[in-house]
Amino acid sequence: MHSLLEREKKAEEAGLGLGIDLSLSPGFLPHAARMFSCVGCFWVLLSSALVAVCSFSFISPAWIVKDQLRSGHSHSHNKDSVSFGLLWHCSESLDHMYRCYTFGGLGKFAEIPSSSWQTSAVLCSGGCALLAVSSLLAIITIFLPSGGCERRICTLAGYMQMAAVFIMGSGLLVYPFGLNSTLVRSFCGDSDIYYAGECQIGWGYMLAIVGVMLTLFLPFFAKYAPKEQLSPTPLPTLL
Repeated sequence: MHSLLEREKKAEEAGLGLGIDLSLSPGFLPHAARMFSCVGCFWVLLSSALVAVCSFSFISPAWIVKDQLRSGHSHSHNKDSVSFGLLWHCSESLDHMYRCYTFGGLGKFAEIPSSSWQTSAVLCSGGCALLAVSSLLAIITIFLPSGGCERRICTLAGYMQMAAVFIMGSGLLVYPFGLNSTLVRSFCGDSDIYYAGECQIGWGYMLAIVGVMLTLFLPFFAKYAPKEQLSPTPLPTLL
């Protein structure tokens, strides 16, 4: 026992003589908090990008479109190029200028031509707002030290993003129910629920679908966003 203590003492003296601090060796490293997490940074960037994509697609007037090439063979009374969105509709005037207008003007939500489109506008805008708040929470986690508070905020943001997926997805599913409205049928002919008639699905609606599909991955990134992932643990709870 005495010889073992002497060996340890000699080893410490040798380490001090070489200027080596044994407390900084890999076996003695404390669980130092990291400033950034690669998964967390990617989660923040993707969340911010999807907020911009969803916002841009929801204010786009090109969810349902009809061009002159298709209208040349149509049987509807109105043969002008036209497009519809959640809150806007655009049409080509006699001087071949493309003009866009809100449904009944700003602030007149009740004048949106279909109750299905009104419901879709509420769901999509609400889901996009929820996604924006969760993106702000994700940005805040970058500046927080690793610990319980950071994990709880990441979990909360992940739940909010999951809810935003269902809300915006429901809005996209409800929107085609408005294709049988009088206004749409006056331009698209014999259109009906989930059938655009002489019109077609525009890039705005497709962009919204892609944005919602990508948003589905955000809650999974939120699970691994905290800076300290030393051991595989289940998704932390809010409490």
